Amino acid sequence: MSLRVGIDIGGTFTDLVAILADGRVRTHKIASTPRDYGEGIIAGLRILIENAGDVTEVLHATTVASNAILQGNGARTGLITTRGFRDVLEIRDLRMPRLYHLHWDKPPALIERRMRLEVTERIRPDGSVAVPLDGAELESAIARLRAEGVASVAICLLHSYANPAHEQAVADAVRRALPEAAVSVSHEILPEIKEYPRSSTTAVNAYVKPVVRAYLTSLAARLRGLGIAAPLRMMQSNGGLAAASYAAEFPAHIVESGPAAGVVGAAALAAHIGEGEVITFDMGGTTAKAGLVERGEVLRSEALEVGAGVMAGSRLLTGAGYMLKLPAIDLAEVGAGGGSICRLDAAGAPKAGPESAGADPGPACYGAGGTEPTITDCSLALGYLDAAGLAGGSLKLDRDAAVRAIATRLAGPLGCAVEAAADGMLRLAAATMMRAIRAVSVERGRDARRFSLMAFGGNGPLFAAAIAAELGIARVIVPPMPGLFSAFGLLVADTEHHAARSLRTRVDAADAGAVQAALDALAASGEERLAEDGFPPERRARRRLAAARYVGQSTELSVALPEGDAASVLAQLPELFAAEHERTYGYRAPESEPVELVALSVVARGLPERPRLPERIPPEPAGAVPERQAWFPGQGWVATPVLGRAELGAAPRAGPLIVQEYDATCLVPPGASARLDGFGNILLHIPRAGVR
Repeated sequence: MSLRVGIDIGGTFTDLVAILADGRVRTHKIASTPRDYGEGIIAGLRILIENAGDVTEVLHATTVASNAILQGNGARTGLITTRGFRDVLEIRDLRMPRLYHLHWDKPPALIERRMRLEVTERIRPDGSVAVPLDGAELESAIARLRAEGVASVAICLLHSYANPAHEQAVADAVRRALPEAAVSVSHEILPEIKEYPRSSTTAVNAYVKPVVRAYLTSLAARLRGLGIAAPLRMMQSNGGLAAASYAAEFPAHIVESGPAAGVVGAAALAAHIGEGEVITFDMGGTTAKAGLVERGEVLRSEALEVGAGVMAGSRLLTGAGYMLKLPAIDLAEVGAGGGSICRLDAAGAPKAGPESAGADPGPACYGAGGTEPTITDCSLALGYLDAAGLAGGSLKLDRDAAVRAIATRLAGPLGCAVEAAADGMLRLAAATMMRAIRAVSVERGRDARRFSLMAFGGNGPLFAAAIAAELGIARVIVPPMPGLFSAFGLLVADTEHHAARSLRTRVDAADAGAVQAALDALAASGEERLAEDGFPPERRARRRLAAARYVGQSTELSVALPEGDAASVLAQLPELFAAEHERTYGYRAPESEPVELVALSVVARGLPERPRLPERIPPEPAGAVPERQAWFPGQGWVATPVLGRAELGAAPRAGPLIVQEYDATCLVPPGASARLDGFGNILLHIPRAGVR
């Protein structure tokens, strides 16, 4: 018997999911080992694959790259750039996350100023050489970096996307002189215009490259030691899989790999059950994240920020982190999770998050020294969670400790009952999480009411009904294994390679030959990489896109291009762009308004030999679970049935009820109903109003 394994590392738990050749699913959850994540992975794998047969593929999402940035423990890195452009990483793009904060400080550059060295050279935007590369200055810069003992070097020269000759010469010289150093070259990572995004993306890649390379090398060796010779593939931020060797060379592509996997799994499941329009809601212990699946496609952005903290509120307030101008699944994130601390601010107003109790000491109910009440404490105090414990009882919960913390820190100062204080905090947390959902729907010109809400993560199913009711969403889908769904998403993802290049021209004056040549080159690059991954021609697909804008605009929209030659594509592009502009902003310019093409990209996708998603995932019987008292606004304490997923059945069952599983708890409040579909999903029907 063979199996494929998906591994997702979280801050508290490492989740492992395996699909066997006959469609059966195995799962395991183990405490993460932050000092050495590979240790926890191997320990979990020993249990997961015991007596299961041969492992044919290992798919992995990791926070190693993002942690290196957040914790400031990336490699000692140097930068070689064009004379006059040393401070691009400091100047940035003048965006501020807090408009009226006069004393806001930009995050420090990942490469300190004395390690950013200049060389005399200049390439024009058309690719011609204005100033030749000064070899003597280059030798001096390399000698300086050698003396500083750098482990990684970023190379970013002006207009190298138009002509990479100077960058190639610099890279060759650095590799000869510093053979042990990792080298990141901007035209290989991001061959596009705009100096700050290209410089920042290259700097991030260089900063994390030695860390990621060491991690993947060690993990591959440990897998071999466990007798697993299967290829290791990594989830990219864009939602596609890539070989570990590619991720080690271009780690900037895997910075946000963990959150992407859940959205990919949601898209695959939505297509399988005939749901084309889905908002994903992933709530864990620290944050809640929302994404969008529209017409079967995951909504992607052309850039992301890493290290910016949680993003609450407007998507336009950027600048707090480090820019990565690479395709990524468009996620909105807020600081509201199970471990979010509930408190009163200096004015006595209640706040839920973004501060988190984390895993140590954790919520008060963990009994590990925590004294601050959290969202988990409030849920436990109201009877929604089982005091017998989380993760199948492996983590016991102390309800009395939760009630004491709420009474002392919240209910007492507010002069209300513990139930009212806990319920108010859950409402406040739900309001915060709705901001993330609005960010990927309303702020993108989409009406959330026409979507279904797919809720996963350890806490997503607990809040899904309340959030859906407030947003006017009538249908909630809770997939099997919701608490391990990101690991499951790895198993249904496709191998993808994204390639892009700048090509700035007005559409009505574009050279069709140049556009065709660019599309052909991008497609050939994707074909070559899929061939290296072992995909034959009949198992390859591609998708072509253009970044376009009205002439005079400063930002672009991504538009899917039809098949056909460049002349046909250019003829259709103005209308395709206008339709996307109207869908996003509610407005299209008159037909006479010229459209500008900014960049082209091709997504090459490797298709599986057989469907990766099982026909159904039958739930495991949970056995008899006693009902318990749960508190609901307007009704008080109610004797509430507690079921396992398998016991829910195909006939709708009215709330209140609680569906309790190994990895998550689903709350069905009064007024809502729930049933099980043929795949194994919990389907909740939510009235348009009347449910908290």
